[in-house]
Amino acid sequence: MNLLAFAARRLAGAVVLLVLLSAAVFAATAVLPGDAVSAVAGVDASETQRAEVRAELGLDRPAVQRYADWAAGAVRGDLGRGFVGERPVADVLATRLPNSLLLAGLTLAVTAPLATLLGLWTGLRGGVADRVVSTSAQILAAVPEFVVAALLVAVLAVWLEVLPRVSVIPLGGTPLDVPDALVLPVLTLSAVGLAVATRLLRASVADTAARPYCEAARINGVRGVRLAVRHILPNAAGPAVQALTLTTGALVGSAVVVENVFDYPGIGRELQLAVAARDVPMVQGIATALVAVMLAVLLLGDVCARLLGAREGHGR
Repeated sequence: MNLLAFAARRLAGAVVLLVLLSAAVFAATAVLPGDAVSAVAGVDASETQRAEVRAELGLDRPAVQRYADWAAGAVRGDLGRGFVGERPVADVLATRLPNSLLLAGLTLAVTAPLATLLGLWTGLRGGVADRVVSTSAQILAAVPEFVVAALLVAVLAVWLEVLPRVSVIPLGGTPLDVPDALVLPVLTLSAVGLAVATRLLRASVADTAARPYCEAARINGVRGVRLAVRHILPNAAGPAVQALTLTTGALVGSAVVVENVFDYPGIGRELQLAVAARDVPMVQGIATALVAVMLAVLLLGDVCARLLGAREGHGR
């Protein structure tokens, strides 16, 4: 199967999965604790007022019909308006999603080279260094994101007082206007991402280094940097891309937590506020957008890995 056909098949699968997951998100919002009507009308509203609000919000219609209307609007780029403040969901995404993508991009810029170096070093070296780095990465991966964030705040913001505790962005500005507000969120996400990526890359490098063609190269006197550059890196590139893709997936979930810890104006923060307010259209739109971003990353990772010959053993 050529690359174009492979990409088309993966894209078709991603579209089907997006539809299924958007339906799952829609169904999940229906069982959220609490009531969107109470959030809009108030807990002291009479039954008549609640019925009027329910009809106004369209919640009196069957769930299947509501999802069909929402999906039709989403195809046209209309994700509806939130119950709270009646903000267009698309406008919120256009404002907040770039901030989250900036945070993810900076995190990957820090994580990818460090994870590659550590994975290559431990995968080739083995011994005590491998055990120390692998154990440290395993421990760090098991620590919740908010614990890592709390430790960084305690040291860098409270003790040393070199960074702000929260990411306060001026009204109408962007995170780039206040670079120091990005440091703690990026460090927190990088710690989590580095732990995941290093373990995956280390396994890929160790597996590649044990292949017969690498053993043959060693017998012929090829070692050190030359072995890594000529034989290991080309054949580990595909799995490395897939490892970084999986790391990006882990960062999506972590970003929701980290953005709330630091009050960072990203899409994860908006999602938490929407869930707390039982703002169903906002939750549906944001969650579906996050799913779409994640599927796009996975699709890109699969295509890049295919291009690099990860599944065909090119370059052996």
